[in-house]
Amino acid sequence: MSDQCDLCLLGLIILSSLLTGTSGADRVFISSGVDVSLPCNKHLSDCKSTSWIYYNRFTEIVELITGGIKNKDTERHERLSLESDCSLNIKNVTEEDYGYYRCTQYVNGEQQGTDAYVYLHVLHVSVSPSSSSSSSSSQTEISPGRSVTLSCQLYSYFGFSCNFLVSYEGVELLWVNQAGVDLKTDSRYQISSSSSSSSSSPDHCIITLTTTLLDEDDNREWRCQLTVGNQVQTSVRYTVKYSGDPASGTAGLLYRVIVSIVEMAVFAAPTVILLQIICARRAGRKDSKPPEEIEMPTILQ
Repeated sequence: MSDQCDLCLLGLIILSSLLTGTSGADRVFISSGVDVSLPCNKHLSDCKSTSWIYYNRFTEIVELITGGIKNKDTERHERLSLESDCSLNIKNVTEEDYGYYRCTQYVNGEQQGTDAYVYLHVLHVSVSPSSSSSSSSSQTEISPGRSVTLSCQLYSYFGFSCNFLVSYEGVELLWVNQAGVDLKTDSRYQISSSSSSSSSSPDHCIITLTTTLLDEDDNREWRCQLTVGNQVQTSVRYTVKYSGDPASGTAGLLYRVIVSIVEMAVFAAPTVILLQIICARRAGRKDSKPPEEIEMPTILQ
């Protein structure tokens, strides 16, 4: 019965947000891999009567914090902590953390003040499995000459479809370089936008970047940037680091030349020093007469 009431309340909040554009809930946009703090309306001197409830699906309601104590039955309890102002801190956010959060405070069955509602949207980048032999959430190792595809996805809660976020909220996803320039202006990049949805998940916004890597792309950084009303909210950085022998390709030729010059300098240095010593000694001999050429004093007869 309690779960049904929570679902009804959640449905009313989402309906209100769709009709009015505001619901009194905070909307937090964050990138995966960082820490985030979700605000709570603190009405008491401490947080012993504070509870945090998480809604990821209409059928999934999880109590993360109950009476100021973490629920150890949750998979991510080690990444959660309750701050002194009763806000919920989530370390190393993942794409699985997106959803709807509610902070409530009750004393003896009576609600204290108003609840705090937070919609957490998570921006995450992944690399195409066929593009790399070794990858992580922020870096991929690959060889030049191969094609790489990076997919940037915004994970949002039910009621915030991609079309709604783009059309009514002004949300936009972009791929930019280190200088913040939109890569759509560069013909070497193929960029496309789409959405993904299923019966068990909402309609997520996706923007992909595909390019063939050049020698000079080693350690190059690309960034998936999320803006709302032309204001940057968050971004995810992605760096390409080449694997294998660095002495390959055009960059490898330059690498070998530099190594050869350094080696020549190291081996030539002792020879140069020895020649300088020999020249200095010869110059010293010219400035002084040999012992046999020194005139002996005349002996008086």
